Amino acid sequence: MSNKAKILVTGGCGFIGSNFILDQISHFNNTILNIDKLTYAGNTENLLSIESNERYNFNRLDICDKDDIEKTIIEFNPDFLVHFAAESHVDRSIDNPLDFINTNILGTANLLIISNKLYKNNTNFKFLHVSTDEVYGSLDNKGLFTEKTPYSPSSPYSASKAGSDHLVRAWGKTYGLPVLITNCSNNYGPLQFPEKLIPLMIANCLDEKPLPVYGKGLNIRDWLYVKDHCSAIYTVLLNGHIGETYNVGGINEIKNIDIVLNICSTLDKLKPRANKSSYKELINYVEDRPGHDFRYAIDSTKIQNELNWKPSESFETGIYKTIEWYLDNESWWRKIQKRNYNQERLGLKNS
Repeated sequence: MSNKAKILVTGGCGFIGSNFILDQISHFNNTILNIDKLTYAGNTENLLSIESNERYNFNRLDICDKDDIEKTIIEFNPDFLVHFAAESHVDRSIDNPLDFINTNILGTANLLIISNKLYKNNTNFKFLHVSTDEVYGSLDNKGLFTEKTPYSPSSPYSASKAGSDHLVRAWGKTYGLPVLITNCSNNYGPLQFPEKLIPLMIANCLDEKPLPVYGKGLNIRDWLYVKDHCSAIYTVLLNGHIGETYNVGGINEIKNIDIVLNICSTLDKLKPRANKSSYKELINYVEDRPGHDFRYAIDSTKIQNELNWKPSESFETGIYKTIEWYLDNESWWRKIQKRNYNQERLGLKNS
């Protein structure tokens, strides 16, 4: 399909969604309608640079409000629906699981029902569901998640995303809806809400606050630079085989403590502390969160072989760009601090 498609994006004011939209407006000729509820992590300021662009429109809506969502989507009549909208923080899901069930499961079902109507009038329509590697559960020191790995979610968040994945596949099989699913590893990069590990550690360093690390920091994640993820999503959207799932990873397995140490050493060089000591001295080991998976690691062989996609950033280049962005855009995350987030770790209580 040519680069003149109409794409409806849900959750486009969030971290990954806003990066995807910025990439689309900057590098392609597609028209974007962004639907976002604007929960705590949704930020219209992420897209201020394109708000006057004639190819971009925003509508504040909740995907759980079926009537309003249906009217808006049917009127726009998109060629593609890219579904980012989700409650997406494990710690918050431990404290407030019903929010995750409502948005991630019921909201996704609403979109699928509406998409069936779209597809009847536009046979080129596709529904791409953006999911997570957390649906697979935890790995030990060996092995990788593949597209055939059985689901074994550990948290209310990952369970709700697993449920939405199953719904998407069911709509593909039962109704013939052209669906695609991507399961990605941990994202990082510009515009990430500062409750997540990497921006939290950067902000806490700059504020001379303790750097809370769960347990001994030995949990392992595969890290994917957000702009690489966006390119993978668009590659799957255009060229993925209908009904297929594609794992998207950064090929960067790193222990949490090594992430924190990297951030500290980089900031030691870029913005040294006033007392000349290392930011490493701020590291504070805290009680592990309930159900904390030990290791995630993605096997991206399928998307690499079938669609010729691979990440362009190594962790070393990506984390340096990320730290520089947070240093250069301090006003962005300072506003979030003042508005609705005080840089605490969440999810340490049992619900």
